[in-house]
Amino acid sequence: MKRSLFFIALMGFALSISARDQKMDAFVNKLMSKMTLSEKIGQLNLQPGGDVTTGGAMDTQVGGMVARGELGAILNTTGKDKIRALQQIAVEKSRLGIPLLVGLDVIHGYKTIFPIPLAQSCSWNLEAMEQAARIAAEEASVDGISWTYSPMVDIALDARWGRIAEGSGEDPYLGSLIAQALVRGYQGDLSSPRNIMACLKHYALYGAVEAGRDYNTVDMSHLRMFNQYFPPYKAAVEAGVGSVMSSFNLVDGQHATANRWLIDDVLRKTWGFQGFLVTDYGSIAEMTSHGFGDLKHNSVLALKAGTDMDMCAQGYLKTLEESVREGKVSRKEIDQACRRVLEAKYKLGLFDDPYRHCPLSDEETAGHTFTAEHRQAARQLTAETFVLLKNEGNLLPLKKEGKIALIGPNGDTTDGLLGTWCVTRPDSKAYPSLREAMQQALAGRGEVLYSQGCNIAPYGRMRQAGASWYIPEVDGEKARQEALAAARQADVIVCAMGEGADYSGESHSRVTLEMPATQMSLLHELAALGKPIVLLNFAGRPTVMNWEREHIPAIMNVWFGGTEMGPAICDVLFGDKVPCGRLTTTMPQSVGQLPLYYNHLNTGRPAGDDDPTFRNYSSNYFEVSNGPAFPFGFGLSYTTFQYGQMQVEANGRQLTVSVPVTNSGAYDSYEVVQCYIRDIACRYSRPVKELKGFRRIFLKKGETQTVSIQLQQESLSWYDQDGKLFFEPGEFDIMIGPNSRDVQTKRISVQ
Repeated sequence: MKRSLFFIALMGFALSISARDQKMDAFVNKLMSKMTLSEKIGQLNLQPGGDVTTGGAMDTQVGGMVARGELGAILNTTGKDKIRALQQIAVEKSRLGIPLLVGLDVIHGYKTIFPIPLAQSCSWNLEAMEQAARIAAEEASVDGISWTYSPMVDIALDARWGRIAEGSGEDPYLGSLIAQALVRGYQGDLSSPRNIMACLKHYALYGAVEAGRDYNTVDMSHLRMFNQYFPPYKAAVEAGVGSVMSSFNLVDGQHATANRWLIDDVLRKTWGFQGFLVTDYGSIAEMTSHGFGDLKHNSVLALKAGTDMDMCAQGYLKTLEESVREGKVSRKEIDQACRRVLEAKYKLGLFDDPYRHCPLSDEETAGHTFTAEHRQAARQLTAETFVLLKNEGNLLPLKKEGKIALIGPNGDTTDGLLGTWCVTRPDSKAYPSLREAMQQALAGRGEVLYSQGCNIAPYGRMRQAGASWYIPEVDGEKARQEALAAARQADVIVCAMGEGADYSGESHSRVTLEMPATQMSLLHELAALGKPIVLLNFAGRPTVMNWEREHIPAIMNVWFGGTEMGPAICDVLFGDKVPCGRLTTTMPQSVGQLPLYYNHLNTGRPAGDDDPTFRNYSSNYFEVSNGPAFPFGFGLSYTTFQYGQMQVEANGRQLTVSVPVTNSGAYDSYEVVQCYIRDIACRYSRPVKELKGFRRIFLKKGETQTVSIQLQQESLSWYDQDGKLFFEPGEFDIMIGPNSRDVQTKRISVQ
């Protein structure tokens, strides 16, 4: 009876979806029957409003374009009053009154800024990341935004690439789960005015640009695409993402924006994507630089490949009508693209209420923005992203007493805590710097002796680019003397050093990953004083810390944590919270190892990752071992965890992997139990390890919990070069442990 009721309910749900789709189809059909060709093409045009620049400054005469029906969407216009005014032009002054989509790069928060996405992934806390996206959507939606260009799900294996900060690391399994969590967080079911449409990006393979140089070319096999790079995109589509953004790079020698196989065959036909596809900023125009022809020709290529909306190039707006007359594109192809855009607006409820994201009341907006609840959620998540890399002699946590020297360029900045892509940041006086948060945490029981100590980096190209404008330039020698004087008085030194917040992100690639020389020189002098030192390593990417690993007793990677970063650091620094972040990118010993990632294929002459001996005619380096400084999944705690003997039970092609885990230390804390596999013999070479499951558990001190992870047949399967999923019976190594290196292994045959 219960089974019958379940199927009745399921059928009812399916019928309700079908009825809703039929209603949408009828509405869109009726609207499109009234539209001229130029109005349909206008819906495919996306232009910037001018508040935020991500490409080049463009005088678009936005209001006039809206009134003439030449604009389907705008980006980079902020503020509900300004957006309401533009929406009013669209609804009341254009011939058909079609509302605008309003997009913005809401990447890790709107006013309440959460940690950069790479940092968030290090929490391994899917629920918290979904909540962060939900809060971002809530805050953006009451300020006029209906569409965010997030999540970015590009797998990134090269830390030189600045946009590694914007993704979730190097692993396709974890990246897929995070992609789905963020889509759920932004979109909900799109029924609420507080939901906004997500845009999956960058489709596809953008994280694999050669030399880690932004906008560069990409070339790889289909086998690698389907197994290592495509899974997070596919997962986001399965979660119902409403839109997709094409990438800047080539795929199989064709531009991603005009690649029919990529867009039509894989995204739409194989994965079943039902939404619309928008280009990245100016992509169609940039195809000319790639050698594909002029704007008119490339607009035809993009439309016929399945690209629906042109961001900023104006190729569709200026050339498609002529291409229709010449028979190079059909009205049917334009109709299909227009339909997808109109359907997105329908799903967002914009035809029912064009102003649903533009409340008239400032009080209503304020009640949803930068609230105490949102800030508390950000503070909690931020603390969970910090990765403790070294804690010699249990130096951490510090006591809230004595004299603490806080030294470094990131010690007394607010904007410098936020990281890349914070285009709607709150007033810098609305949240504390690390210095201010530390003073509040000590509450008179101790003293903070602060000095910036040095400039964040030497003069040169980074200064020319305006990097770290929010950190004042100081007299280097004077600042150094002040820092050393403060350190000599202190009981412990806390160094807030590393990258600046804008050293990573779009167009911020680097060829060196070491700490800038100005800071490193000061750190050497501080270490020579013989005082206990804690290094808070600020970073938007994996960095190289060989000297620091050898000479600094405590190192914690704090990334860039957003508006609540100062208090969150103090929570962990002084032991109110225990560090529980785990790396989602491999941290190299040298930039020369890049790209470096844990789930690599083997070679015919492998050398052990941690083998200190150079072996002739093996796959290794003269200078360093093959292995990383810190492996994927790594992170220390103030407590210790003991793993018992793992067990693997097979029920056909379903495996249950279990292990008892004991908190054997003095603090309650989270542990991330990680399960990896290796396919021992296969028709295609498979990675030496692949993450296939994890459990994030909370254990009180002294508590033991048996953790079980289920591996289904799909977990043991792989994609062929055509994107078909295969399982091949045989032997598998099943591994479990606290990171990708320190695992127990059991070999099992699965038939």
